[in-house]
Amino acid sequence: MTDWGPVFVAVVLFILLTPGLLIQIPGHSRFVEFSNFQTSGASILVHSLLYFALICILLLAIGFHVYMGS
Repeated sequence: MTDWGPVFVAVVLFILLTPGLLIQIPGHSRFVEFSNFQTSGASILVHSLLYFALICILLLAIGFHVYMGS
């Protein structure tokens, strides 16, 4: 059996935390902006740290696993 948990978590978090796609922290004019399709260096740094923290929590601390195959 193969463990698809890390792949699933990484892809979902990457889609949700892409700066400017759904949300951007910090924004250009406000702290949080939604769907502005723009980004900055500060927002890339913040989203990268959030991604790292969430992936560590979900994969290492909680141990999220999805087994598929025979």
